[in-house]
Amino acid sequence: MNFDTVQVLIAMLCYMVIVIGIGLFFMKRSNQNSEEFFLGGRSLGPWVAAFSAEASDMSGWLLMGLPGVAYWCGLADAFWTAFGLAIGTYLNWLIVAKRLRGYSVVADNAITLPDFFSNRFRENKKVLMLIASIFILVFFTVYASSCFVTCGKLFSTLFGVKYIYMMIAGAVFVLIYTYLGGFLAESASDFMQAIVMILALCTVLICGVSAAGGLDVVIENAKSIPGYLEFFGIASPEVVDGVQQVNGNQPLFGAAGTYGFLTVLSTMAWGLGYFGMPQVLLRFMAIRKPGELKKSRRIAIIWVTISLAAGVFIGIVGRALYPTALQTASDAENVFIVLGTSLLPPLLAGVIMAGILAATISSSDSYLLIAASALSKNIYQGIAKKDATDKQVMNMSKLTLVVICIIGVLIAMDENSVIFKIVSFAWAGFGATFGPVLLFSLFWKRINRTGAIAGMLSGGIMVFVWKLCLKPMGGVWGIYELLPAFIISCIVILVVSLLTPAPSDQLNQDFDAAKNYNGL
Repeated sequence: MNFDTVQVLIAMLCYMVIVIGIGLFFMKRSNQNSEEFFLGGRSLGPWVAAFSAEASDMSGWLLMGLPGVAYWCGLADAFWTAFGLAIGTYLNWLIVAKRLRGYSVVADNAITLPDFFSNRFRENKKVLMLIASIFILVFFTVYASSCFVTCGKLFSTLFGVKYIYMMIAGAVFVLIYTYLGGFLAESASDFMQAIVMILALCTVLICGVSAAGGLDVVIENAKSIPGYLEFFGIASPEVVDGVQQVNGNQPLFGAAGTYGFLTVLSTMAWGLGYFGMPQVLLRFMAIRKPGELKKSRRIAIIWVTISLAAGVFIGIVGRALYPTALQTASDAENVFIVLGTSLLPPLLAGVIMAGILAATISSSDSYLLIAASALSKNIYQGIAKKDATDKQVMNMSKLTLVVICIIGVLIAMDENSVIFKIVSFAWAGFGATFGPVLLFSLFWKRINRTGAIAGMLSGGIMVFVWKLCLKPMGGVWGIYELLPAFIISCIVILVVSLLTPAPSDQLNQDFDAAKNYNGL
């Protein structure tokens, strides 16, 4: 390990020490009871709520997955994904945040998403709670594995150590940190990590454009590749066994592919996922005062727009500077690392690389914590052992953290995993499983428990069916699984609710109380 690498390591270790310090600072308060551990006592201010929501949402995908897609096949796929996410972010804060904050209090002070669904329909047999908890466990375990892949790729690329060792080390670090501090530590550090992430993205983008000779040079290079800089076309790297072919110092591309309206609509459907993202919805439930959500919304959309735009253009800049350095779709996700370590002084590069670590930690701790709450709070206490004490719930949650972490590590063993693909599947799962049910629960008084159960099951199952059975057929079936699964769930909720008995007077009163809730 040379001196430059040591400097990078020192900067990253200092960052990790700060994060652990935040966990220790909040440890005593977070371990007081399960509400503090899982929701921080509903005490988040507008800046922390906004920054922690977006940082926990974006993960290492923002700094590795998104630039990797842009580097590999050009503007369209990355741009329409980012555009859909920006719209989804704004609409989620605009129409969901305030209503969910109030309804979660009305619904017997629900502190987890399965709690909310179950309490919203005042169910005696906790079927909704069980279904929601199972889907959370499945999809968040997959999500956590994508974060561990990010850690493994980051440390392996930087320090030349075998991927599997670095991936496991990253997972252990995240586990220890989440175990110590709970939701408050997670949210406070996510606030800091959101700042690190956006500064890292902007720094690497500006340095990359400068090193390439200016924006004009970057654009001209992108235009020279068929379909690379088109909104309705896509570049097609010539590959053999997944490896892009090279002629001299020039990567080889085939004819531009088409990127039609249906594909655009499918890609923009990423934005629908926001309505079902537990890690974001929990921030809405945890904010201190509903009146502060307007400020949070403005902060969140500015952060998201700048970060997503920077992520997309980093990939395009990387193709201009290092056209043949990354020759597989998996390797392309290292473009941010290559730019940062090549263009910046080692110590500063270490700080920038901490941006990836920040993105990974800010997401994986959320995923682990929410998955743990689903098992310990909702399945264990809510269904299996209703007389469980708060201490028993806390102990079960921490045991669950360890088990989920181990399963996530096993899923992440393949170093050729493409982060973008792992995240897209889990994102579709949450968006289709919870998004339609949440929207109807908040805004349609006629939805009943039967409709909610049917909608949740149909959305979650359809993600698997479309992804594994229909999508491989190509053509119109090749669209992103979130869009059809979301639509089918909405239809099922409407039809089943209208064909079954209307909600009780008590549920209608709850709905009106949530509608008029002002937090005073």
